[in-house]
Amino acid sequence: MKTFLLITVSLGLGLLACKKESTDSSVTPTTTTLPDAFKKFNSTLSVAIDGNYVVIKSTGIPDHKSPYFSTTSSQYEAYNGTNAKFSKNPNSISTQNLVFRIPLTPTKAASPQATPLGPIGVSLNGVPFFNQYAGPSQPLTNEINSFDQYGGHPQQTGQYHYHVEPTYLTKAYGSSALLGFLLDGYPVYGPMENGKAVSNSDLDAYHGHSHATTEYPNGIYHYHITAQDPYINGNGFYGTPGSVSQ
Repeated sequence: MKTFLLITVSLGLGLLACKKESTDSSVTPTTTTLPDAFKKFNSTLSVAIDGNYVVIKSTGIPDHKSPYFSTTSSQYEAYNGTNAKFSKNPNSISTQNLVFRIPLTPTKAASPQATPLGPIGVSLNGVPFFNQYAGPSQPLTNEINSFDQYGGHPQQTGQYHYHVEPTYLTKAYGSSALLGFLLDGYPVYGPMENGKAVSNSDLDAYHGHSHATTEYPNGIYHYHITAQDPYINGNGFYGTPGSVSQ
């Protein structure tokens, strides 16, 4: 009888210990599967769920050529775009260590935040999206002439990025396709929708609107890239942003 009681007590303590461990705040269950939209990122990127976030790790190196690579690189390509005013800036593309933490379930912000200078989101090939400014409140008027034939260029540390339409991606996936996500978790789509070009007048102050898309048939707020300023995003993040480390 004593032996039975000892076994019972031991089992009970073991169950309590297990229960305590499973509710420890340091343990995050990972039962959620990656949403299909995030499976569209380039397979060379690391894309995984961590708690309430999708974590995307990228070197920031585009999957296309550019005049901003070294002339000895296999990815070098002289400028062959349509901008007669193209002027290459002095920077060169270099490898980055970008980690984007994007909300798994985006929510509209009670008090929307302005987008910062630097990465505000990430495209499907791992290249960051930047906002509509060359510097604090400085329009892209002159800087736009340094964009390569695919709509990007590097800044001082060699971080290649897009302020405007990433034409390599829209050519590869289509002008109405999903192109990436901003840090608030809302998707970014191309400059066409339902067979027509999207204009700024079709969008709200944050440069987006809500309805069903291919990836979100039940509807979702989403941004559109347009040919006019502010190009990708307007007056800040529509949702509450995650973070990016670099």
